[in-house]
Amino acid sequence: MSDTSAAFLSEQEIMIRDAARKVAQEVVATTAAERDRTGAWPHAELKAVAELGFLGMQVPEEAGGSGMSFPEYCLCIEEFAAADAGFATILHVHNGMTDMLHRFGTQEQKQKYLAGMISGELIAAGLLTEPQAGSDTAAFRTSARREGDHYVLNGSKQFISNGNEAGIAFAIAATTDTPEGRKGASMFIIDPREPGYIVARVESKMGQRSAHVAAIQLDNCRVPVQNLLAEEGTAYKRLMATLSEGRIGIAAVAVGAARAALEAAVKYAHEREAYGAPIIKLQGVAFDLADMATQFEVAQHYMLHAARLHCAGVPCAKEASIAKLFASEMAEKVCSDALQIHGGYGYLNDFPVERYCRDVRVTKIYEGTSHIQKVIIARNL
Repeated sequence: MSDTSAAFLSEQEIMIRDAARKVAQEVVATTAAERDRTGAWPHAELKAVAELGFLGMQVPEEAGGSGMSFPEYCLCIEEFAAADAGFATILHVHNGMTDMLHRFGTQEQKQKYLAGMISGELIAAGLLTEPQAGSDTAAFRTSARREGDHYVLNGSKQFISNGNEAGIAFAIAATTDTPEGRKGASMFIIDPREPGYIVARVESKMGQRSAHVAAIQLDNCRVPVQNLLAEEGTAYKRLMATLSEGRIGIAAVAVGAARAALEAAVKYAHEREAYGAPIIKLQGVAFDLADMATQFEVAQHYMLHAARLHCAGVPCAKEASIAKLFASEMAEKVCSDALQIHGGYGYLNDFPVERYCRDVRVTKIYEGTSHIQKVIIARNL
């Protein structure tokens, strides 16, 4: 497949993308199938990418990070997703928390935690979703009660990416006596090694099996007052500042996985013969590939368009939701069609396309379901 996207990238963006592509293909992709089979956490792979600066991508260089722009970050996430969508999700969650700490943390908090997060010593988790609070984020019930120089947190968190592997966690809890939805939300930095942070279970998932998702119980979890991120009651204000980044990043995950599926389908269609010729000569297969390529390229370019808007400081809630909605819907269709082009072989674990199908399904769910994205888009028309 030809790569026309480079025509719209700067020299630096191409250099960063190619560096991510190299480590993604040489380190991450080579072990992706085994991780999918066993559910093993990618310790060695995370260490390798940390050494190259991919665990603090948007943190400025003077603070120890890589100083990437948001479009550069999305290009990297796409490359890692093309190797393993689950691994890309780990990176996206971790980098989101790292960026949040750098932007909103105190100097003391940054000095204590930031270097460890960038080096990979502290993998980060974000504790937002609860059993009754998914799309309705204001329905959370986790509480934080002030006791002297500590807050005591109690509540249940669900679907927490990196939750059982985290060396640092960022949790939303209500600091008012009666939760007032978003007004009462505060964010805390938690050390998961301390008593009260309990991994209730690690979920068994359809796809993205290298990206662990856990149910976390906070049971009288004591958090020092100095671990309050910013001021009480400002958690949702901080989260709103990062929502577009989160959604555009998931669009990049979907685009990367779809690209891998499309490339596999094109390669297979050139190699597989039927009726004395490669199956790409069959009009039905050729038309399917043409549709897949069209949808993919539109999603890829729109994802970067949204990323550039965000980088320029342009309010882009609608564009971020469009990017996520279109890319995730596209990815599910492209991966399914790639499996179909492989025929019976596509249904086997020996070929990666069945993994791509399982891995992309969740992109229509996390960081806001497709229905939530449509609500946001409609509100901004």
